[in-house]
Amino acid sequence: MTYDLIIRGGTVVDGTGCEPYAADVAIVGDKVVAVGTNLGDAKKVYEADGCYVAPGFVDIHTHYDGQATWDQEMAPSSWHGVTTVVMGNCGVGFAPAAPDRHDWLIGLMEGVEDIPGSALSEGMSWNWESFPEYLDALEEMPRTVDVATHVPHGAVRAYVMGDRGAANEDPTESDIARMANIVEEGLRAGALGFSTSRTVLHKSIDGELVPGTTATPEELIGIGRGMARVGHGVFEMASDLIPEWNEFDWMGDLSRETGLPVTFTALQSPIKAMSFDDQMAQMREQNAQGANILAQISMRGTGLILGWRCTFNPFSFKPSWAEVADLEPTAQHERLSDPAFRAKLIAEESVYPDSDIQILAEMMAGAWTMQYELSDGFNYEPTAAESIAGLAAAANQSPEEFAYDLMMRDGGNGFIYFPLLNYADGNLNFLEPILQSDDCINSLSDGGAHCGTICDAASPTFMLQHWVRDREGFRLTLSEAIKRQCADTAKVYGLDDRGILAPGYLADINVIELDKIGMSRPWVANDLPAGGKRLLQSATGYKATFKSGVMTFDNGKHSGATPGGLIRGPQVSPAERESNAGLKAAS
Repeated sequence: MTYDLIIRGGTVVDGTGCEPYAADVAIVGDKVVAVGTNLGDAKKVYEADGCYVAPGFVDIHTHYDGQATWDQEMAPSSWHGVTTVVMGNCGVGFAPAAPDRHDWLIGLMEGVEDIPGSALSEGMSWNWESFPEYLDALEEMPRTVDVATHVPHGAVRAYVMGDRGAANEDPTESDIARMANIVEEGLRAGALGFSTSRTVLHKSIDGELVPGTTATPEELIGIGRGMARVGHGVFEMASDLIPEWNEFDWMGDLSRETGLPVTFTALQSPIKAMSFDDQMAQMREQNAQGANILAQISMRGTGLILGWRCTFNPFSFKPSWAEVADLEPTAQHERLSDPAFRAKLIAEESVYPDSDIQILAEMMAGAWTMQYELSDGFNYEPTAAESIAGLAAAANQSPEEFAYDLMMRDGGNGFIYFPLLNYADGNLNFLEPILQSDDCINSLSDGGAHCGTICDAASPTFMLQHWVRDREGFRLTLSEAIKRQCADTAKVYGLDDRGILAPGYLADINVIELDKIGMSRPWVANDLPAGGKRLLQSATGYKATFKSGVMTFDNGKHSGATPGGLIRGPQVSPAERESNAGLKAAS
């Protein structure tokens, strides 16, 4: 047999967790057909000597809902070995969409996920109303990766209840029934789940809570019953986990009644009422009673990036900042370079908003022991001595002076890393057992979101660089890490056709030079529609990425190929596909 492609000479890390082994990978069409040695001839051969050959990464927590309607490259996730993304998380998205709700949905996404509203307004065509029509629109565009999505609670609630839904009023029984029907319709059309937000930090650009934030268990379980009628789907939630809301009780009840998985964002936070250990304990108590709840975890501190050109900086709440905030970069830098203005801005007291973000604002302006210089080659597990407080003391400056001067570097493009979440202990030690737990899943990259605030889409690259290669003390094996980011993440959403390198699976493949794996320092690009800005971070060490047997990236450069598309519904494993074919032939 002559194959279409052989990736030859590499060391295969197949996604199952087994030890790496020397083998070639043969591909016909979009599938792997053989893994072994002496496989024969192929139309094309890719030499992978000295490299690891692994499945493409499956990223289950992204927000490309708008970007996916206009962008084929799907950066930055596609730069980091990701070949499948799941979007529509945290209860926000763009379908269903009544014609008079377009601007409102954009404002919701802009407020919650810090995606420029002007970019969304210019980029999206809105050639849909229902959720199935949205999927049809997504399907029209080929892309570098496969995309899948949730039905978002905020859009559903606003569509069914109008202003009552947007204002988080309680629904009637008929409202719940209609929402459940829309979610059912979405899943039957191809959605992989449903998502909701239950955190007061998620607000529209006008300061409104995401619809569904305070939803009762009756509403949530009622929607879950619509999912159960379809027989598949993941119920995803971002929550403050306020103890009196009894989140784990209703999540457990929903999972047990429907038989479906429920997943929530699990974060160590200095401002959450429930500790990380308590989150794990309550999840496991429910699972011991027959529930299937999974914790979505981040592999590093969820870090705000602070800088003059970012959404926030430590001086954002000082009165004089308003004088320069909206200036174009050159003019802003000139003004910030004025010693008199510097002295005035540093000396002023911050004026904080009277809102739920006040504590965040206060920490951005003064939590100097929790802020770090984001330099080239930055270690995302920094020590106390590397904090702004530590560096300022060593330089005989105040933290405010040091932070100001730091952000002035590189023409005003210096950045501060502020790990607000997952770094309360000043290290990542608490993640060590979690990264080996089957009830915790790699997640929370937020690819496509928080454009001026967070830049975590590089999470898979960070996993390889930090948790596999560079970290002192506890590390993951390469086999463990690949399994967690490939087969395990795919399995959660029923994507059983990918995440493993074996015959019959999709030929989504990364060729990795582990010694070269790394991340650039983030930068601000104004490359969204209407000149919208976003933080980007590139990668090194991916010698090649293949999607469905087609090379999409060659040494980090996009090949121009777009073999990806829309995923509709769960995908069966090769064994199940073969079995189904046999049954069909027999009948």
